[in-house]
Amino acid sequence: MEKIIRFTGRILYLSQDPACIEAQLAGADLSLAEAMPLRDDVSTDEITPVTVMFTYDERLGRYPYVGFKAGERLPIGPDAVRNGGFCVTVAGKRYGKGSSRESSPLAERAAGIRLIIAESFERIYQQNCDNLGIYTSTDFGLLDRIRAGEAIGLDEFLQGRDELTREIVASGGLMAYSKAASWPDPATAAAPLAAAPRPRTLVEKIIERHLHPGTPMAPGAGVFVAADWRFSHDYFTGMSAYMMDQAFGPDAALLRPERIVAFQDHLVLAPQSVPHVRDGLLPGVANLERGHRDFTSRHPVRVHGALPDGSGSDGICHAVMAEQYALPGQVVVGTDSHTPHSGALGCLAFGAGATEVANSWVTGYVRCGVAPTLRVEIDGQLRPGVTAKDIVLHLLRQDAIRNGEAIGAVFEYTGSAMRALPVDERATLTNMVAELGGFTGIVAPDERTVAFLKERRGMDFEIEPWMASDPDAQYKATIRLDAAAIGPMLARPGDPGKGMAADDLAEAVPVDIAYGGSCTAGKREDFDYYHEVLSWGLEQGLRIAPGTRLYLQFGTLDVRRYCLDRGYMDTFEQAGVTLVMPGCGACANCGPGQSTSASQVTISAINRNFPGRSGPGQVWLASPYTVAASALAGRIISFASLREAHR
Repeated sequence: MEKIIRFTGRILYLSQDPACIEAQLAGADLSLAEAMPLRDDVSTDEITPVTVMFTYDERLGRYPYVGFKAGERLPIGPDAVRNGGFCVTVAGKRYGKGSSRESSPLAERAAGIRLIIAESFERIYQQNCDNLGIYTSTDFGLLDRIRAGEAIGLDEFLQGRDELTREIVASGGLMAYSKAASWPDPATAAAPLAAAPRPRTLVEKIIERHLHPGTPMAPGAGVFVAADWRFSHDYFTGMSAYMMDQAFGPDAALLRPERIVAFQDHLVLAPQSVPHVRDGLLPGVANLERGHRDFTSRHPVRVHGALPDGSGSDGICHAVMAEQYALPGQVVVGTDSHTPHSGALGCLAFGAGATEVANSWVTGYVRCGVAPTLRVEIDGQLRPGVTAKDIVLHLLRQDAIRNGEAIGAVFEYTGSAMRALPVDERATLTNMVAELGGFTGIVAPDERTVAFLKERRGMDFEIEPWMASDPDAQYKATIRLDAAAIGPMLARPGDPGKGMAADDLAEAVPVDIAYGGSCTAGKREDFDYYHEVLSWGLEQGLRIAPGTRLYLQFGTLDVRRYCLDRGYMDTFEQAGVTLVMPGCGACANCGPGQSTSASQVTISAINRNFPGRSGPGQVWLASPYTVAASALAGRIISFASLREAHR
């Protein structure tokens, strides 16, 4: 007999109008028409800002939507959702975009939210809801039925979902499903490819080689694959361990713990973070760190921890995975939406929530979909001073991306301009698939990949013949870009999708903070760009402009050693740069380089600029070249324009 669900609480419409939100919190029950227009692009940074993510249990129920922005206001305070008796949340397009943090749906569930209705959902967010037992739907017709008190069959929340997802939701979540399922030794999953019934993409081939034995594979299907590498970081190790212990018991054995990596990177600079010190948040940070250390002390996993002097960490998880672990053809999963970073090496790398990773620790398998592949052909030659970051910000302006047509897709990058990019630059393309709304990004391995592995790891890697898409593989669509037509780009404050050509910026925008770092822009190649601009500036008699501070943060200790070996440090010192040791830092609003007031303007090379992401100020996104040039000028300007002004 089909399960019947009745929703007895109130409906919360996440409107663009702050007065509408406040009216609902005061007790008014509105209709959809009265609440319009709804907010699009509600990010997990808004649902649970990083400054409230210090617990990984039901206490999160105090905080859903405290970072939600309507107009220029934050109308939802602590306990407002739970005290308001809401059980349904309604929003517009791309709900749950941004970080893979499972804290967001966990906070919503703990506050009483049982159903979320939106025009579209980000993949990881919706999957986290499935795992936790929160229902999701894109059917706005349900609202009148819920208001009328009608009981609704479970099947109505499973329309259009793959069979595996239907089974997980019907089971009450991933862990309940997992405990009843069979998990063969993942070593048996890595089998040679069988004769293909049709041409396949590279990602499809990797999935097939790692497929749970006996699982049928078809386009759009949900499957479990054996993971070669599983990693977590300090925000979510404790939560993942909590989920694992709750489901499997505190004595659960990890499968292949030597292939599990735990990173202390996101919170390592909290003692240098203004809001964490000012607002008394360090005890919460210590709580997360205790959960992380407790897991690493109980289990023989690989650990990349804090530096002994507390100045930083070994490196940011994504950058270290690419430098030290991931290999072409492998499957890599991590508790972060920027896990696709490693796809630059030709592996299938994707982010997952804490429950997914916890389950993979015990079973060795992780859930993914056989997603459609979007082919991005970048041909021609990039102009001097134009980088992969500019390519991504240009892509974000394309209609197909803006309309959500790429949500959940694989981005396969190819073309002559892409093949000319070093692996560090390719990693920017795959890293920012999170902002493009995709499932993952990948670049087929080639001679540059082999050279990268030789240089960074001293290994001789041979590319196998299967490690490329078949010539007649089926693609969802193809986006073709002329590299020569792409110039330096910016993204206006609020969202990476608010892209514009830097040369089209009509007004002078003074810069208080320039920030170069993060997993996206703290790599060796990025530091080559920072140094190129700053050394040119010194030759012109320029230093960092008065009233502006330039922070450069190394992505890993390897990058710092590289800069030392290349003699970059003297240039940085002479230019007036503030150097920061490895860690997520200002990108996660947790370290030097964050803004401290709404009036401040930042030009940043990080991957996203959602409200509150790097502090209360206005964050513009740009490439490393533009960030460094803007720091010299004291206003937003491309390197090409700065050089032209000093001819």
